[in-house]
Amino acid sequence: MNWEYLLEKFIRHLALEKALANNTLFAYRNDISRYIRYLKEKKIRRVEDISQLFLQDFIGQLYDVGLSGSSLARNFSALRGFHKYLIANGMTEHDPTELLETPRLKRKLPSVLSVQEVIRIIEQPDTEQPLGIRDRAMLEVLYGCGLRVSELLGLKLDNLYLKEEFIRVRGKGSKERFVPIGREAIHRLQVYLGRTRPLLTDSVHSRNTVFLNRRGRPMSRMGFWKILRKYVLLANISAEVHPHTFRHWLWYFLLTRFFAA
Repeated sequence: MNWEYLLEKFIRHLALEKALANNTLFAYRNDISRYIRYLKEKKIRRVEDISQLFLQDFIGQLYDVGLSGSSLARNFSALRGFHKYLIANGMTEHDPTELLETPRLKRKLPSVLSVQEVIRIIEQPDTEQPLGIRDRAMLEVLYGCGLRVSELLGLKLDNLYLKEEFIRVRGKGSKERFVPIGREAIHRLQVYLGRTRPLLTDSVHSRNTVFLNRRGRPMSRMGFWKILRKYVLLANISAEVHPHTFRHWLWYFLLTRFFAA
């Protein structure tokens, strides 16, 4: 599909038939353009290839860039409108946004998971198996350092200063910061680097990336989301958990501890 052509038709439809204001049209164009860039980056050429898991991965990126509640709600509305337009005009029968829930504008501090539930998720990987060792290390670092998923998966070997007990993280806007890392996360990382990563390393694709998938390539957001979802299910957690939940939970935990002191 020519995504840009479909975007232009959608915007024209909103302007002529919905009579939306110019600033709203501009915002919708930007929202769908970002979506299209992601589709092209992932080589998605047909609407039928857009799964709900794929859409959740894209939405995770929207959370990661720090959009406000109103901007997130508008993005969701734009996505729904775009896909419903494609269906209404006979271009597809598939609607990946069907089960998409619009975020509440009044966002509360996350208190979804208890300490015990977080620990239960982290302890699910089978550390007798190479991939379990990797997964435990990823979860420990994500939780213990309060990283965004993009920061976790973007870690390079030369970002690790384990003897000094900190890591160097490249965050939003390519800004770097140094983050303390706890002893348990250090231990799990060392075991992964010593026992599992050498089994996964592909000299062509892995380069300097810390966390690799089973094919030796850098772990993707979607790959990590599948792994996390598996362990949430194994831990019998009924609450909805996303990759960014750990980061939100950590900061909530630290804030409540600080103000309770």
